[in-house]
Amino acid sequence: MKVILFCGGLGTRIREYSESIPKPMVPIGHQPILWHVMQYYSQYGHQDFVLCLGHKANVVKDYFLNYKRSANSDCVISNFGKKVEILGEQPPNWRVALVDTGIWRNIGERLVAVRHLVKDEEIFLANYSDGLTDAPLPDMIDRFRKSGKIGCFIAIHPPITFHLAEFDERGLVQRLRASHESEIWINGGYFIFRNEIFNYIREGDELVLEPFNRLIEDGQLMAYRYEGFWRAMDTLRDRQVLEEMIERGDMPWRLNSDARAAVAI
Repeated sequence: MKVILFCGGLGTRIREYSESIPKPMVPIGHQPILWHVMQYYSQYGHQDFVLCLGHKANVVKDYFLNYKRSANSDCVISNFGKKVEILGEQPPNWRVALVDTGIWRNIGERLVAVRHLVKDEEIFLANYSDGLTDAPLPDMIDRFRKSGKIGCFIAIHPPITFHLAEFDERGLVQRLRASHESEIWINGGYFIFRNEIFNYIREGDELVLEPFNRLIEDGQLMAYRYEGFWRAMDTLRDRQVLEEMIERGDMPWRLNSDARAAVAI
């Protein structure tokens, strides 16, 4: 199943990094966050990627064109570096289509620009390239298949904490509660689409606005509600949190070795 990743945004909220490199290439640990997103899909057997590039597309291309499998793996080198043997877990065997979809296109336009690359896919996956989760992807796909719907996204509670106020017409407060106690859900990406999604996109449409509202009108959009780990890297603070998690070895978006083996069976 192919995975489309939107990698062309300007990343204005993390400008300190994104002025020199595109947001998907901002590192957490020793690898860019894009690599971690791709690893998430790869561990479930989805290794055919389409990257929709834009801002500083050449940086992403250079990364994959010059990717060294041994750089982040234990290895044995012999014959003065001419022979390299990887120890332990093997690096992923990804197939990556690198498509420059332009700088100023929105997400809907980027998706349409790579339509020809998923034309033979009944179902395909899509995502932003700056968020991580431990959501059970096989279960999400299974529910989507059984639903018969055209579109699906992961719905999560807002990752920031705030207080919700309820009051009457006179301004008298009736109730205060924390955001995590509410029934507020937001779009967390991790989309699943049937190919019919392209019938709902018009020229210039932003994906989650007009096309999704058309899907809603036809009863063709579902949400996979998830209350586990999910975090996007929107700000430097978000990057710091993810960096600290990796330093502790706390990476919930990565399956352990036993879980990976079970998925492979």
